[in-house]
Amino acid sequence: MQQRDKPQIQFSTEDVNVLSKETVFKGFFQMVKYRFEHRLFKGGWSRPVDREMLERGHAAALLPYDPQSDDVVLIEQIRVGALEHAQPWQIEIVAGIVDKEESVEQLVRREAMEEAGVEVGQIAPITSYYPSAGGCSEKIDVFVGSVDATTAAGIHGLSSENEDIRVMVVSREQAYQMVLDGKIENGASIIALQWLQLNYLTLKKDWQGGSDGQTR
Repeated sequence: MQQRDKPQIQFSTEDVNVLSKETVFKGFFQMVKYRFEHRLFKGGWSRPVDREMLERGHAAALLPYDPQSDDVVLIEQIRVGALEHAQPWQIEIVAGIVDKEESVEQLVRREAMEEAGVEVGQIAPITSYYPSAGGCSEKIDVFVGSVDATTAAGIHGLSSENEDIRVMVVSREQAYQMVLDGKIENGASIIALQWLQLNYLTLKKDWQGGSDGQTR
């Protein structure tokens, strides 16, 4: 019988020594260069490691879901990261960068109104994750929120931020098929729609009164 490895001790921030930290670029985002050393799994310490990191901070995203109609509200906008790829206009869920003056829940409620024109009722957490921890500090909290999808339509976004956002309402099944077909390429959106596909029956039961707890 094969012997299993013993549980390993988990490393933490105490097992990293930051030797230097320098801001090498600052624009809409900023780039930071780290030199650090860390403990090794086999014991001892690493040699000094140099890494550049994109500093993006803390973000949050929300999937607007109507439990009565079983529809989701998605948005479409041009994205610089996909500018030279097959589809610069990306289909996503609402999202934004967290400001120190507002909570994560306040952020996703505000973004839902700014980007999709919908008021969010009940909110449930889905997960929190690093999209690309190898070179980016961003951590994203993902939520699902109850909305009245009949109120979602039109073009939204802040002109001060050059946003041009189109709203679309599709069924939960259509949205999930878009994930399967590769039409949705945004990580938070894929995670949220996969989660919804697994948990929508529970949400419909918990939120059966509608987005604000009242029947429409």
